[in-house]
Amino acid sequence: MNSPQTPAAGQTPAAEPDVICSAKGCRARAVWVLVWNNPKLHTPERRKTWLACDEHREHLSNFLDLRGFLKDVVSFEEWSAADR
Repeated sequence: MNSPQTPAAGQTPAAEPDVICSAKGCRARAVWVLVWNNPKLHTPERRKTWLACDEHREHLSNFLDLRGFLKDVVSFEEWSAADR
């Protein structure tokens, strides 16, 4: 488990360690869920997720999309409210 760290200026601390942006070194609270799969490794129905803050949403989405992995981007609030 990650130890709590003080957020950088302008960043909101995460309420839980598992709600932190997936971008390397970012400690901001995630507000987006990037839904993806690698068709070479995963069955078509399998979905994996990365979490993203507002600052890193576009960068992480582009990374996945360029590889043909990105399936959807939804707000963390919407994702959390869905019955999964």
